[in-house]
Amino acid sequence: MIYVFLANGFEEVEAFTPVDLLRRAECQVKTVGVGGKTVTGSHGIAVTADIAQSEVITDDMEMVVLPGGMPGTLNLEKNPIVTASVRYCLENGLPVGAICAAPSILGHLGALKGKRAVCFPGFEEQLLGAQVLQDPVCTDGNITTARGAGVAVDFALELVRVMAGEETAGRIRASIQCI
Repeated sequence: MIYVFLANGFEEVEAFTPVDLLRRAECQVKTVGVGGKTVTGSHGIAVTADIAQSEVITDDMEMVVLPGGMPGTLNLEKNPIVTASVRYCLENGLPVGAICAAPSILGHLGALKGKRAVCFPGFEEQLLGAQVLQDPVCTDGNITTARGAGVAVDFALELVRVMAGEETAGRIRASIQCI
């Protein structure tokens, strides 16, 4: 199961673009409401998540995705279920995706030491130990990071590539008319 964590103040485009494209790739994806099943994005869009944070099961975890946004990133980082899920993925070599401000969470957890990573401009110092690049999206080992909402499709397609392979990512890229 791929868990996409949604905390109040999350960036809507960064959350739902990966959900959409991963589901098109026939990956099993659940949105997780942090602090309750109904959460509100940074632009006032209220959504009902598939499950509440208490329903996350590490036994079936295949990937964790952390959208950015403010104060969504801060709300994700202070949640023990989110950080435990990220740690579980890191300790078991499972993929983790983080976009915009959310790579700062990985930096604070020490997960980026010696890795290449990207983030929203201004958060570079939070990527502790990382070689910070200017690329739109970066995968290093089991960690994929991206700069922000403007590259949400590229981020999502990279997550599809990681989970379902290059061919599936290419097929979805073509089907959504992504040049």
